[in-house]
Amino acid sequence: MLLVGLTGSIGMGKSETAKMFAALGVPVYDADAAVHALYDVGGLAVEPIGAAFPGTVVDGKVDRTRLAAATLGDEAAIKRLESIIHPLVGRAQLDFLHGAEAAGAHIVVLDVPLLFETGGDARVDAVVVVSAPADIQRARVLARPGMTADKFEAILKRQTADAAKRARAHYVIDTHLGLDHARERVAYVLEDLKRREARIWAARKAAAP
Repeated sequence: MLLVGLTGSIGMGKSETAKMFAALGVPVYDADAAVHALYDVGGLAVEPIGAAFPGTVVDGKVDRTRLAAATLGDEAAIKRLESIIHPLVGRAQLDFLHGAEAAGAHIVVLDVPLLFETGGDARVDAVVVVSAPADIQRARVLARPGMTADKFEAILKRQTADAAKRARAHYVIDTHLGLDHARERVAYVLEDLKRREARIWAARKAAAP
């Protein structure tokens, strides 16, 4: 099964691109959705986050606004949060992969915002980076409810620069060129991934004793 990492900085259009892969029948693991589930009522992250960051759990679930306020700009607090979340997200990802493999999937997409930052690019067979010019990215992000320029800059500091991501990608999808262009690019990437998957399996078969 070919593992494809899909990533991109905030505001680049990654979520919409992930939907395009899903529309073409590719199983997509959504790391953000996994985190939302962990934060919700009954989620495995609720209790440890409540203990580590008092006052951030309201009505049995993590209040993301309060958690953001408790961690913004605090490197130690961010690392403490990551030490709670990353293992739980990793477990959810493994469950997804096992399910996809059991269903006979040949290619899966792992939609992971911090793919490079967490070293996840080393664990996938190909990386797709979603990108857009900085001015468009900024306009998209600042249009979000509750977003401020300070929050945006703090998030950017935690993310690998867009130029570095593009340089390390196997494929780049530029979302500022319109939805139709992005869909065409996703379709091309998927076809090329199928060829890549066939080559990988052929090489493994040839190397087998």
